[in-house]
Amino acid sequence: MTRPPRVPTVWTRRLQLTTAAASAVFTLGTAAQNFVVIDLGMIEHSMRLAGLAPAQAAAQAPGLLLFLRAVGVLFIAGNAIGLLAPRGRAWVFWTVLAVNVGQASGPFGMIPAEVYRASIDLYGPAGLLPTAITDGGAVLLALALLASLIRYRAPWARTTV
Repeated sequence: MTRPPRVPTVWTRRLQLTTAAASAVFTLGTAAQNFVVIDLGMIEHSMRLAGLAPAQAAAQAPGLLLFLRAVGVLFIAGNAIGLLAPRGRAWVFWTVLAVNVGQASGPFGMIPAEVYRASIDLYGPAGLLPTAITDGGAVLLALALLASLIRYRAPWARTTV
């Protein structure tokens, strides 16, 4: 049996364009966080705040920095996929949803509090701006995508005729 076709709703294009715009901001914000805010000094400082001795922090920080930058690059690439949202492909929807749920998890325990404290100590409140925009925005975008999915039971706010 053939399923009825899914057709756009009044929300389809709005959701796609909002996703693309947010993804552009998140791509830039994640790049700023990954290559400007997060550096060796910040990682060492956060490790000392977490209780490591200065020598231990200095020894372990380069490996952690490499790992965090690799994860950051994956989030940058994932956010960039969201720029394809106006094309309306289901795989883009699912990728954007997964990336934003992952990025939104940062403030909910995936990123230790010491990292935020180190950002403030070294850069002031501006050090939290990229992560606040990307992670906070990811929470909002993920909720919008989930609400659309629940309401229309299909990616991109499409419905059956």
